[in-house]
Amino acid sequence: MLYLDNAATSPVRPEVLEAMRPYLTGVFGNPSSHHTAGEAAASALDDARARVARVLGMRTGDIVFTAGGTEANNLAVKGIVLGALEAGRRHLVISPIEHESILESAAHLQRFHGVEVTELPVDRNGRIAPESLGAAIRDDTALVSIGHANNEIGTVQDATALAAVARAARVPLHLDAVQSAGWLPLTGLGADAVSIAGHKLGTPKGTGALAVRGRVPVEPVLHGGGQERGRRSGTENVAGAVALATALELAERERDVVAARVGSSTARFISLVLGQVAEAALTGDPVHRLPATASFTFAGTSGESVLLELERRGVISSSGSACAAGSDEPSHVLLACGVAPGVAQTSVRFTFGREALPADAPERLAALVTESVRAAGG
Repeated sequence: MLYLDNAATSPVRPEVLEAMRPYLTGVFGNPSSHHTAGEAAASALDDARARVARVLGMRTGDIVFTAGGTEANNLAVKGIVLGALEAGRRHLVISPIEHESILESAAHLQRFHGVEVTELPVDRNGRIAPESLGAAIRDDTALVSIGHANNEIGTVQDATALAAVARAARVPLHLDAVQSAGWLPLTGLGADAVSIAGHKLGTPKGTGALAVRGRVPVEPVLHGGGQERGRRSGTENVAGAVALATALELAERERDVVAARVGSSTARFISLVLGQVAEAALTGDPVHRLPATASFTFAGTSGESVLLELERRGVISSSGSACAAGSDEPSHVLLACGVAPGVAQTSVRFTFGREALPADAPERLAALVTESVRAAGG
């Protein structure tokens, strides 16, 4: 079985499992407890926080551990906007291709707090023009929240240019880097807040972090004992924090080599599919895209049927975001890029992992895709 749905989740790395094992067994104390067992756990938590901060180019105190990317995005969008309400800032800027955790957080702020939301236009490849951000920012804008790389089509935004626009207007920029972490550089982008999720990097599910600069006011979403400097209450997942730090460091250390290798293989696969399957159209930006993502529409077929045919042939892929649970609606990402609803429902996404595949993998996989599309259309 060839697993090509790593954008949804990736297997746990053996090194990560070994790093977290002591904190699931012997060092099990509550890091808020003032005794030897608690202090040992607190020390491990502090070390993990510093390690994550180094990779993200932030200060140690900027790191808030969460239960994953969705919580990190909720804390960023809701927390920063709610923290700005007292200053009269009640305007949020996002794009229509964001992850559901961003879109739903924005909708919540709209419904319950009277926040105005502006969605920036994207081009047919899912890219945002920095000029459109400049035109959208107002005097009362509290936050700009943009996905660094899209989880469905793999398009990568010009984060540095967007950050420069936001910084000139003195508006915080939040980057959802859940998909880009481990594949793209995250330091020096100019963002004020960055979300990551461990299970895209090789940790168990349920680990993540929001890095948010100390100067940015954040209203907590979870209230209680005041952990994480009051920004996220709840007993911390020490083993999860260690796992996240370990996976992030490993991915960063390997990033240049792995991204080049996987990117070359993915580009070859894309070229073969487009050459062999008449119905195939690449979605997302052909140049500014994640190295491990290949996403297509196959007009005139059923995307679900293509997925089933692929699985019959030993290939696991997906139709887009795994977080839109149970939805059979066309992808909101593809619709925003101007893809017709009927065509959008034929989308199939292949997301490769970091492990090395055989040299002929692109050819073999493209042949299986060709067979599957023909079987699904016939």
